Amino acid sequence: MKKKFEIKGVDLTELYGIGDKNILFLEKSLPLNINIRGNSIFCQGLKKDLDHFSVILGHMVDSIKKGNNLNSKDINQLLAMNMQKTLDRRKSISNVIFYGKKGPVHARTDGQKKLLDSLCKNDIVISIGPAGTGKTFLAVAYALSLLEKHEIEKIIFCRPAVEAGESLGFLPGDLKDKIDPYLAPLYDALHELLPKSKIKMFLSKGIIEIIPLAYMRGRTINRSVMILDEAQNSSTIQMKMFLTRLGVDSRAIITGDISQIDLPKKSSSGLVSVLNILKNIKDIGIVELNEHDIARHHLVKHIINAYSKSKG
Repeated sequence: MKKKFEIKGVDLTELYGIGDKNILFLEKSLPLNINIRGNSIFCQGLKKDLDHFSVILGHMVDSIKKGNNLNSKDINQLLAMNMQKTLDRRKSISNVIFYGKKGPVHARTDGQKKLLDSLCKNDIVISIGPAGTGKTFLAVAYALSLLEKHEIEKIIFCRPAVEAGESLGFLPGDLKDKIDPYLAPLYDALHELLPKSKIKMFLSKGIIEIIPLAYMRGRTINRSVMILDEAQNSSTIQMKMFLTRLGVDSRAIITGDISQIDLPKKSSSGLVSVLNILKNIKDIGIVELNEHDIARHHLVKHIINAYSKSKG
């Protein structure tokens, strides 16, 4: 069986690779007989292999359009995912925001799609929802995609550390050792998306910062994405402080779960207040996720539902 593919809208050198190495890698892996003539790719082989090639080529083209660089490792991951039938161009390509070390990151639910749409349209996005809905993970993936495309120069991740005051003095180690336990979920998201060597390089060069919310005070953040995670545990004053750090060509993403507020009873949550204060301002997106958007273990959804009912 023969099939012709026309390539449009991308740099052919980036897509094909130096000496057409990307296409040759696919030809050997599937296997297919492939000939390239300009922006046309002529393939001959079994229908199932041509179908695999069509899906993978589509993901490669979209990856290039999103400013990513392709290598044989990326293509090998796409091959593996497609063979396992976890890669579906029709369902996922329009939502792929980042190609991480485990493959493409895309919206898995309607709520997550709304979140990604809002991130693309607005300079400030507030995302609320229960555990496991992908709020933090998608925020990190989106920020990394902007970094790869050189639309920003830096990513700053922060979380409120309620005990990040005098009690930290009783913990062993330097400041980093003391605050890292509070910031572990942000490190977890990074390790899902990037190899350790790249994370280490970004951190050492200050391209990525992971800090407690209190350390944002007094700064002006330009050409960056600021991510505030677990925002339900910020105070109203801290929330205002965070949002007013926003500088030229910067964006802010705020995530949290208003059902999991750990502040003292007399303290009001900055996340709850900001939802009302900013709800009518243009270019600020507010997206609410629910149990239907949970992408963790299937029991997590049932656990959250059970706790919700017990409060009633």
